[in-house]
Amino acid sequence: MSDGQDAGALAAARTLEEMRRMREIEEEIVSRAPENDVGPSLERIRAVMELAGDPQRTYPSIHLTGTNGKTSTSRMIDAILRESGLSTGRFTSPHLHDIRERITLSGKPILREKFISAYEDVAPLIDIVDARSLESGGRRMNFFEVLVAIAYAAFADAPVDVAVIEVGLGGSWDATNVIDAQVAVVTPVDLDHTHLLGDDVVAIAEEKSGIIKADSVTVCGVQDEDVARVLLDRVEEVSGARIVFEGNDFGVLAREVAIGGQQVSLRGLAGEYPDLFLPLHGAHQASNLATAVAAVESFIGGGEQPLDAEVLTAALATMTSPGRLEIVRRSPTVLVDAAHNPHGARSLVAAIEEAFAFTKLVGLVGIVSDKDAVGMLEVLEPALDHIVISRSSSPRAMPPERLGALAVELFGESRVTVVRDLPDALEQAVTLAEADGMGGGVIATGSVITAGEVRMLLGKTDV
Repeated sequence: MSDGQDAGALAAARTLEEMRRMREIEEEIVSRAPENDVGPSLERIRAVMELAGDPQRTYPSIHLTGTNGKTSTSRMIDAILRESGLSTGRFTSPHLHDIRERITLSGKPILREKFISAYEDVAPLIDIVDARSLESGGRRMNFFEVLVAIAYAAFADAPVDVAVIEVGLGGSWDATNVIDAQVAVVTPVDLDHTHLLGDDVVAIAEEKSGIIKADSVTVCGVQDEDVARVLLDRVEEVSGARIVFEGNDFGVLAREVAIGGQQVSLRGLAGEYPDLFLPLHGAHQASNLATAVAAVESFIGGGEQPLDAEVLTAALATMTSPGRLEIVRRSPTVLVDAAHNPHGARSLVAAIEEAFAFTKLVGLVGIVSDKDAVGMLEVLEPALDHIVISRSSSPRAMPPERLGALAVELFGESRVTVVRDLPDALEQAVTLAEADGMGGGVIATGSVITAGEVRMLLGKTDV
């Protein structure tokens, strides 16, 4: 065997060992309580961080909360920071295909070897904290808490110049909230996770406002008046904090549909940015971009230094948002979107109506049991000619028979087809879209998992 063959064989063996170890680690993490099984305490994650030497305090951070738009805005912020010459770590959730998507270094999913190294650094500390917690009548760290610990350790080890951190759920009691971010970002707040966060937007906003820390800038998307008041009150309580609002301090000046996206002009905190091409669809993505620009202006120049126009243009050229109104097939066009609540569905419908001209639109919908299925279906109904009801592989997925019964009440029997298995449901939706010739389309939505699995069925796994 030649030297080159030897090296290739060794590399393949290393890869296989890394894949085996990753499977073991994932099995251990997944065996824990799921990320939506949370308790109002930062005690466990804080204890692990202290034992690790508080790695999350070794780099500055931008912390994002809100109901919808967090992941897209995080990716936009990340892209602009990287194009500005900074090395970044980004933590988002959930993932579409691979757990490593949640932790990125310089815009790419963390390498297996780095994920394994970070896990092995924190695993003994997690064991200590688990034991202490169980002894005192508490619980082990859950899936999400462990991933936060891995991410914060990996970012310190890289090291990164800045971390872009998306909350998992809420704010105050979210495991990510052991950082004191220089910039807090609040995307639009609406009803979601009401069984955990509260059943009105004020209660939800109060929970989310907990990421606002002393001497920070809060960059806030468009909000209801009651939500804005909660955030203003929090800023007044916190020493040295200030807040800026989309529509008042920054925002979208103009936008028009373009091939493959939209042309937008923005007003930032420190300057105007005309005629930018954003390769994403929908008014909500233009607003996300305005928020991202204001967040980076706040981080780099305290909101007083405009971004370099060439840097911003270059960053926009790289921007993607997988699973967010994404075309994953043509002839017929199949779109996937991670909308999982009525607010997200409204943005989705508006964007489709603006950017596409389907002669027939078929929905492929699978929703998780604890979501507002009726609210989502009510929003989707006027936009869809037919709806195919199915389910993802998630154990939390609503049974198709139950979701189908809800759909029949709104759409009528003739416009509803229930197909239990997602691959068969996708085939049925495509067949229905093609039935009247060219011009039909399919939108697969209802949950991040549904979007991710349809994406994978059509051969797309890149993020």
